[in-house]
Amino acid sequence: MMLAPSALLALMRALVLALILAGYGPSLAAAVLEVAPGTSINAAIASAQKGDTLLIAPGRYNEHVLVDKALTLQGRSHPTISGRGHGDTIRITAPDVTLIGLIVIDSGADLTAQNAGIYIVPGAHRVQINNCRLVANLFGIWLQGVDDARLLNNTITGRRDLQSAQRGNGIQVYDTRGARVTGNEISGTRDGIYVDVSRDAQFRHNRIHHVRYGTHYMNTHHSIWEDNEVYLSRAGLALMEVRSLTVRRNIAWGNTDHGIMLRTIQDSLIEDNVVAGNDRGFFIYDAEYNTLRHNLIINNRTGVHLSAGSSNNQVDGNDFIGNQEQVRFVAARDVEWGKQEGNYWSNYNGWDQNGDGQGDVAYEANDLVDRLNWQYPLLKLLGASPALQTLRFAARQFPLLRAPSVVDRHPRMRPLSQNWKKWNDIAPRIEYN
Repeated sequence: MMLAPSALLALMRALVLALILAGYGPSLAAAVLEVAPGTSINAAIASAQKGDTLLIAPGRYNEHVLVDKALTLQGRSHPTISGRGHGDTIRITAPDVTLIGLIVIDSGADLTAQNAGIYIVPGAHRVQINNCRLVANLFGIWLQGVDDARLLNNTITGRRDLQSAQRGNGIQVYDTRGARVTGNEISGTRDGIYVDVSRDAQFRHNRIHHVRYGTHYMNTHHSIWEDNEVYLSRAGLALMEVRSLTVRRNIAWGNTDHGIMLRTIQDSLIEDNVVAGNDRGFFIYDAEYNTLRHNLIINNRTGVHLSAGSSNNQVDGNDFIGNQEQVRFVAARDVEWGKQEGNYWSNYNGWDQNGDGQGDVAYEANDLVDRLNWQYPLLKLLGASPALQTLRFAARQFPLLRAPSVVDRHPRMRPLSQNWKKWNDIAPRIEYN
């Protein structure tokens, strides 16, 4: 039976109204509300309906903003919201909130209260923070107990007037699932991105500099770190007590401690990263069943510091170029690397008679003199003495004097990296800001 056009139209209107009343169609009734300087953002939030957009005009708004319903706050020409030096500048307590194009400044400085430029409380799922600038806040963005957050293309500058230990982190990610943190630039905070007790997160294309740790990352599994850059800081990526990570195409350079720390990490893939001009390129501690391949480790004071029983890892196809000390390794037995492809070592003195691209004698990263230098650092003053050179030669000739080492039985004769020369001028730093 066909309905008359008027009856069909009435039925459609009733259906739309029913969807709106049931909460399934907020976008059908969404409005755009203008907020002008001299008026209150909080007052506009109070009068708005779920799904509305507040379009905030350029200017300065001195108030603590509470977003307690699903709204979009969109700035026009980046208006400024100031917390006036106390509390959180913006606090989000509802799911499905989006902030776009705002300048957020001047939170409080109470570490106990975790004051932040933008504080997102547990349950505020699917929050999106896009293209915002956060300046002079204690913590930039605090994210806790939230699923499917999106933090995209924000600039976060911390309290550089405070000592590092008194600052908050740029982005704090705690007890979350499915976070996406992409395209952010962070500087002047304590740690750039601090992550704990989370999973299924993705961190891509972030630039972090002049901080303590680029990332301080713990107890967070099944996640991805790709195409990030950390430089001129105390340390780059610190990945601790984790498993099932993909760490790919990151760059860590000019850091006064390590480029990438792998501590108590299992079942993870670390590939195609560049660590250049750090004190230690990789610091690997208590790491097992990981794959490290096709990384460029160049011009660090120590290429890899390996300790605490870090074995059963596949380390292959990496380029070790120009490190003052290629590997620092103290253990009771050899660890073999390069079982499939072989690694390139710029200080390898062997030969390739058959021209297959692999050395005919094994590369050994350390010997007895190296171990003595680590135990007794003052011996380095005698590094060029005939006595130590004779001891080094004797230790390599007599197996009884040989120290356990990282061994690469078929080292490559040429590096895999095509652009390693661009990192030639990066040298280890002494201090960080």
